[in-house]
This record gives sequence, structure tokens and C-alpha cells, in this order.
Amino acid sequence: MGYPAFSVAISVYKNDVPEYLARALESITSQQTVRPKEIVLVVDGPVSNQINRVIEEFDKTYPMFTVIRLKENQGLGNALRLAVEQSRCGLIARMDSDDISEPDRFEQQLRMFREHPETDIIGGDIEEFVDSEENVIACRRVPVTDGEIKQYMKKRCPLNHVSVMFRKEAVLRSGNYQDWFQNEDYYLWIRMEKAGCVMGNTGTTLVRVRVSEDMYRRRGGWKYFSSEAKLQKYMYRERMISLPVYFVNVMKRLIVQVLLPNRLRGWVFRHFARE
Repeated sequence: MGYPAFSVAISVYKNDVPEYLARALESITSQQTVRPKEIVLVVDGPVSNQINRVIEEFDKTYPMFTVIRLKENQGLGNALRLAVEQSRCGLIARMDSDDISEPDRFEQQLRMFREHPETDIIGGDIEEFVDSEENVIACRRVPVTDGEIKQYMKKRCPLNHVSVMFRKEAVLRSGNYQDWFQNEDYYLWIRMEKAGCVMGNTGTTLVRVRVSEDMYRRRGGWKYFSSEAKLQKYMYRERMISLPVYFVNVMKRLIVQVLLPNRLRGWVFRHFARE
């Protein structure tokens, strides 16, 4: 179809479920209308024999795999930084080890890059499901245009991390992925905005994401709140947001991430942060 070659960056670690990893890899190989030229899979520290078997099976079946093994777990930001550096293609898509890409996900993004060559990063909406892929409980929709995305960024993360495809050069120019607890993506988008990168979203669902009550638990607590509060402080210090916006953003996160119990936090996410 005349589309440029692209890589996919994935990180896997010991707590991942082998069956979910296999389903995720299947969704970006045999089930895509446009396949990647390369899949850079970073094994972030020691993993189970079952996970290793899944990796070895796909590595034997599909010649596009590049497997990088780290002796110790270094965290998502560091693993993805390495994946970006090692990728051979100028375009790189992100994918998580337990989610499912829609069959035409990459084709949609490549078409948008072709129609809007000035764009540096393109994401899309996600659907969240529990247990069965058909049991969709919520959809996270994000703004589409560059201006809308950068305005939305002042309050919330404007790109669904697992859905993005970006230009390698633009990410490297912005400082690449860096370690920032649970917010490696938001921190990168902020730095890309500061570097003058052009952003877009397709306005369509690109990825189906596995969720559970544990997901909402991980999005709570003092450590998660502290990470997000520091990110808001960074935006204020860089004059991306005003002092009133900084205080409102921090207070909202304090209530949701610290003061609410996990069950109520899940309800708030599903009803106010999702559709």
C-alpha cells in the first residue's frame, strides 16, 4: 500500500500473564492489515519459563522480532527508552503486553501520517474490557487535533499510551522515555509539546485494554499521587499551566488517588474519566 516500514516497541516483565502476552502479539502480527517490519521486545528482567516459551514461539514464527533481555528489572521508562534507541525504523508504535490492537490499527495510523506528514505522534481511543474481550465496560476518548490535545494536556494525559505511533526522531529530540513512576508517557508528551512536536489522534478505537479492580488500586495511594503532583509542578515550573490550574489539578488528584477507597475510585474512573 506504499506505507513506510515501522517498528513496534513492547516491554514484558515477570508479572505478565503468558496467555495475555500471546494474544497481544497475535493481534499485531497475523491479524493486522499492515504488519510491522520489526517488533522490539524488551524482556525487563527475569521472567517465567511460560513467558519465555511464548517469546521463543513467536520469535521462531515471525522473523521481525528483536528480543532484548535485561538482567534486572529496570522499569517501563528505561525499557522503552532502550526499545526506541534500538528500533531500526523511523516510525515506532507502542503496544502493551496484555492488550489487543484492532486489526486495522496500524493502517489507520500510517494513513493519517501520510495525509498529515507534519504530525509527529498519532494515537487513538481505547476500549477497556474485563475478562472477556466482548465485555467492554468503558471507552477512553481523547481529543483529535493538535490544538485540542495540547489544551487537554494542561489537565489530563491527552494520548492513550498503548495506542500511539510516533516518529523516532521526534521522541529522541524530546529526550526519549525517562523514568517517572506510572507517568513515563505523560512526561514524554509534555516534553514533546515543549519541543514543538505536532500531535494527533484518530478519533477511533485502536486498542482494547484489559482492566481490573487492581488497575484502579495501582492508580491510587501516596506514591502514585506524588508522581502526578510532581508532574503538575513540572508543568507549572515550565509555565505550561497557571498557578490556579496547578492547584485545581493537584486537589482533584489528591481526592481521587488518596482519599477515595479503591472501589469508589474505580466507580469515579468509569463514570467521569471514561464513557
